[in-house]
Amino acid sequence: MTPRRIPALVVSGFLGSGKTTLVRRLLEDAQSQGLRMAVVSNEFGELGVDEALLGDGGQGYVELAGGCVCCKLSDELSETLELLYQQVRPDRVVVETSGVALPFETQLAFWRPPVDAWVEDDAAVVVVDAEQLAEGRDLQGTFENQVGAADLLVLNKLDLVPEEALPSLRAQLQDLSPGTPVIPCVQGQVSLDLLFPPDPEGLRARRRGQGASPAPHSHEQFSSRVLHFGAGCTEEHLRETLTAHRALRTKGFVLTSTGLRLVQGVGRRLELVPTENPRDRTLVGQVVVIVREAGVPPHRHR
Repeated sequence: MTPRRIPALVVSGFLGSGKTTLVRRLLEDAQSQGLRMAVVSNEFGELGVDEALLGDGGQGYVELAGGCVCCKLSDELSETLELLYQQVRPDRVVVETSGVALPFETQLAFWRPPVDAWVEDDAAVVVVDAEQLAEGRDLQGTFENQVGAADLLVLNKLDLVPEEALPSLRAQLQDLSPGTPVIPCVQGQVSLDLLFPPDPEGLRARRRGQGASPAPHSHEQFSSRVLHFGAGCTEEHLRETLTAHRALRTKGFVLTSTGLRLVQGVGRRLELVPTENPRDRTLVGQVVVIVREAGVPPHRHR
């Protein structure tokens, strides 16, 4: 019996670009249409904050933490995808990579047996933080590789940059990934039917048929650690402590003196948002920070 083929999507992008927000929208859209969507979410750290932010994904949700699905966890990703297909029989599959993973290498999991027998089409959507791009922050290496491998670019967080900056930001992305469609948005608010760009020349189909091997690469320039905060700490203390780490990405839950806060940081921007208890209460009081290791300074354009 020939397997029913379904579409698969890799959602990638640099640390803090807004990937989880976009995946949450995809989940809500699938639920509203009565579709089963399987999600594999990959975190570079060990905490599992993304699972808490996405909510109860049920049997169609799996989180792979502690490494990258494009290299260290690539075999585990293939096994997980096949298991989800057999157990859930989803209508769609989404893999949300960590912020330091490479989308092309992640897509290879869709091209290998046995997964290739049931994937109809796959595409890599790369989410870009407009503020990061406008500031020229951390645009070398991982960022360039992610953008260059995109089938579609979602230019997110446009509310954080001047409106007149949009043409320049588009031009920068076109320099890195010529001809790739760019969708500007705020908080991942894009028309979801655009997330599989047309492929009139069958380029993606030929790419899958040819197969490929991942290029050797490492993520040694990044490291993650977990910071612990006791209940009742002040927001001022929380901000001072986290700011001192100069993290690329910060996320977690802390019970402050003014209430429970979802901690979300990207570069210099740090937000403490009132929130409800996560399903896993053990996450409260822990914040994961991802930093660039000493000796590998961030590159700045301009």
